[in-house]
Amino acid sequence: MAEAAKSFYVDHFCCPVCLEVLKDPVTIPCGHTYCMDCISNVWADVDQNGVYSCPQCREAFSSKPALNKNIIFAEMIEKLKITSDQTTHEKQYSSEVVNLECDSCTGTKNPAVKFCLQCLASFCELHLQPHFESPAFMKHTLVQASSQMQKNICQHHVRLLDIYCHDDHQCICYMCMLDSHKDHKTSSVESERIKNQKTLEGTKTQWQQMIDQREEGLQELSRAVTSFKSFTQAAEDDTERILTELMSFIKERFSKVKELIKTHERRELSRADELRFRINQELTDLRTNTAGIEELLATTDDIVFMRKYNLLQAFPAYKDLSSITYHPCESSGTISLSAQGVCILYLFSYEHLCCAASRAEDQRRFSALFL
Repeated sequence: MAEAAKSFYVDHFCCPVCLEVLKDPVTIPCGHTYCMDCISNVWADVDQNGVYSCPQCREAFSSKPALNKNIIFAEMIEKLKITSDQTTHEKQYSSEVVNLECDSCTGTKNPAVKFCLQCLASFCELHLQPHFESPAFMKHTLVQASSQMQKNICQHHVRLLDIYCHDDHQCICYMCMLDSHKDHKTSSVESERIKNQKTLEGTKTQWQQMIDQREEGLQELSRAVTSFKSFTQAAEDDTERILTELMSFIKERFSKVKELIKTHERRELSRADELRFRINQELTDLRTNTAGIEELLATTDDIVFMRKYNLLQAFPAYKDLSSITYHPCESSGTISLSAQGVCILYLFSYEHLCCAASRAEDQRRFSALFL
């Protein structure tokens, strides 16, 4: 089924330019769909003559069409990829589980269905019956038979690795505890797994809260950037309206004010981009680590759990993101004062030149220039 799904989206969601599965699919007016980068590169060569056409049907367009993302294609490709990845993971997992043979069968070996943690042996359905019928075996613990169980037995003492050594951070057997791990701090693997599982669950909850905070922070950041862009556009429009009546020497000051606005906008947008990049990076790390925790929490084998848990103990430190301290509009007063300063300069220049004029003829000339 996974192969069919893979073949389906390769055949139906293939870019005609690069002949691979569509990446960032966009649809042009004629209805054909391409990768965003592929169609952009094709049309980049015709930007000079201004003739744009579809690489498939050759339909020409008088102007460069807008490239709108094909949301349906993008969602279907993503879902099919997820299905394919899950199936591949299941195949990899199933390949690790090898059917064991019954240790009690003579001659032809029957497949084992259970493994006894006390007997340290695998049993088929037939030879498993004494564990259900005889009181001597009633307290034995049975688990699913798999090749993984062989890794849970001490190679030196042929005993179950059911003890955890805190000093060496590894699973050992009872004889190891009395021998090479003597005087070490130990506890049962089961109890240690329960304790560490609670720690992981707490970490997962904490990281989920951080994910929620950062998603909310990104939304707040987007709103702040939108508001700031609207403000800078309004400030620029007001400044242009005021400065259209000024002389050439006033226009020079207008250019400085406009450059101040642009500089401020670039600086604040740069800050916003840096903050957005950091939050997205932390979101990616948190989601990846959370997925690893979920996979570890789903592990049923205590020993495998403890081995992998030791590899996950070095968690990165994340600061609590309670709010987004990004308020670019607080500097609006500076830009408004700059615009007002130009107006004051205009009025001052007009009054100063008119008063300094010795003749009515000069006053009329200055009035014509400034008003």
